Amino acid sequence: MQTSDALAEALLAAVRAQGFAQTADSALGGEPVAAHPSIDLAVVDFSRGAPRVANLLFSREYPQGLVAPLQPHLGPLRSVRFDADLQGARGDSIAWLPGSDWQQLPWRALHGEVDAAAPRFVAPYPASLLKLMVAVGVGLAVDRNLCRLGDVLPMLDPMITVSSNEATDACVALLHRLGLLGGSVNELNASFHQHGLPTLQLNDTTADGGWRNADGAGVGHIHMTAWDSVRLLWLLDAEAPPRPWLPPATPPLLQPATRDALRALLAAQQLDEVLSSGHLRGQPGWVPGLPDAPAFAHKTGTTDNYASDAGIVRAGRAHYLVAVLSSLGRRYAATPACATTWRLPALGAAIHALIEHAA
Repeated sequence: MQTSDALAEALLAAVRAQGFAQTADSALGGEPVAAHPSIDLAVVDFSRGAPRVANLLFSREYPQGLVAPLQPHLGPLRSVRFDADLQGARGDSIAWLPGSDWQQLPWRALHGEVDAAAPRFVAPYPASLLKLMVAVGVGLAVDRNLCRLGDVLPMLDPMITVSSNEATDACVALLHRLGLLGGSVNELNASFHQHGLPTLQLNDTTADGGWRNADGAGVGHIHMTAWDSVRLLWLLDAEAPPRPWLPPATPPLLQPATRDALRALLAAQQLDEVLSSGHLRGQPGWVPGLPDAPAFAHKTGTTDNYASDAGIVRAGRAHYLVAVLSSLGRRYAATPACATTWRLPALGAAIHALIEHAA
């Protein structure tokens, strides 16, 4: 269990063991899903010193899972072509509708920096995990002396800790006023790209703070992948080793005080309901998951079609980063109070167990 290959194989077995293909779909009257759900999972484990890394992709096209080959310096993923998610004319997530025919959909590549013959994976919309990108944008504004941290914390806190959409509106509007979004250059996307995170994209938001489907943004416009999400977290983790994909002279994404303030907000997370599940303790059939916040400093995202979670785990000797983006939203939840299927926190518990065992 000391190598990245061993980590990938253990994670592959852990995902398969959850039986995601049997997940009940309320859109099908509670019958199992018609096609294997899409799951993009990445883990970076620092528990034994040298990082162990893995990125696994499951979908209707790869129901047994695809282990993404990673570059030796752990840079952007070039071995998989990520296709962007799609929004229909009525503002719905057409790729995930029952009976959706992927052979007939107008896919487009999320970014062009991939091998021509690479297999493709449709990147699920990140849902409210996108608020992590917004928070980083506000942090960039603070570090550029465009605003003060104390003034923006009242917006950042609820956006991260309880996933307030209204606070997100205010933060997005602020980034437009300060010039990091809108205009001829998307400064936030450019900063992500400069730090080797090309699939992190916050596109087509509006000056009044719009970022949803109805605003001309949302699905098909805002993108994240698990591999770039865990490497973003690497940049936010003061206890992580140096980032091998960046030249040593690369300026930090955020200054230490700003970075640490954002990490503290992630540790104050109140929605342990995807990979962790403490928020749902007491629900029928409750399944334990990853350790809850603050041990898991993270951000979640859920809609009817999507569930995502990404964060930094420090528990005992275990120290790792984990991100999952999936097509397993509330329509797959076991109870109305749940955010997703119990199979995701069960996967979280399995991931933590295998890393704890190796630590």
